[in-house]
Amino acid sequence: MTNTDQAARAAHFRELNLRGRLLLPNAWDAASARVFEHAGFPAIGTTSAGIANTRGLPDGEAIGRARMLEEIRTIVEATLVPVTADIEAGYGDAAGDVAQTVAAVVDLGAVGVNLEDRVHRRDGARLYCRDEQQSRIAAARNEADRRGIRLVVNARTDTFLLAIGRDLDERLALAVERAESYLRAGADVVFVPGVTDAPTVRRLADAIDGPLNVMAMPGAPDAATLFAAGASRVSLGNSAMLAVLGALDAIAKEVITTGTWASIERSFYGYGEADALFGQSRS
Repeated sequence: MTNTDQAARAAHFRELNLRGRLLLPNAWDAASARVFEHAGFPAIGTTSAGIANTRGLPDGEAIGRARMLEEIRTIVEATLVPVTADIEAGYGDAAGDVAQTVAAVVDLGAVGVNLEDRVHRRDGARLYCRDEQQSRIAAARNEADRRGIRLVVNARTDTFLLAIGRDLDERLALAVERAESYLRAGADVVFVPGVTDAPTVRRLADAIDGPLNVMAMPGAPDAATLFAAGASRVSLGNSAMLAVLGALDAIAKEVITTGTWASIERSFYGYGEADALFGQSRS
């Protein structure tokens, strides 16, 4: 991929985010990325949890920077659409660590990043302090700009996932406070996973002066409802990977208990379809 190609993909991905109503799938390998692309999605994200789990590791930066970068490279090279990379919390506490990760991701051809405010590699579950996370987001923004790519920075806050705050109102206020500070630091989109009900999405969207990303999960309303509530972007996160894992579990249990393969037949992709899909040139 040339610098011109990457800049064009970055501009297209930025426009998709600003336009809103962006339904973004998250791939965990080249095969899933190619399937999503073939289905017609205009852009693809990676899922750090999905990548880690399918490599036999738990979520939460257990995979490490170097190995995650190799997986991101595989996905970027497998598709012709813009790819935004889930870099977890940046693989290091310091702003310089985040800048190093972003530099590598940009060099791989990605045009966006998800950056969490959740602290990994320590006991307990907590968030980086707001000022610290602002510095980390600014480092991501500056490093990408220095390399000439207008990276879409999706700043994730885990206030809802970690249930921080005494009640919904306090949790929402904390999420909004962080979201606004992250936008001031250079983020383009704010990601609040763990919010699945339309009224809370509406309250967040009304209070945040910027695009809001929420995540599809079992039990969540459909995309149209979430968009109507004010979400600009709805991503699948690791839900599709977990659904595939569930399908595989059903296949395994059927085969070992009955010696039949109806579960395989229900979702069988087809040898010819796979050969055609993976034989497509990416140049």
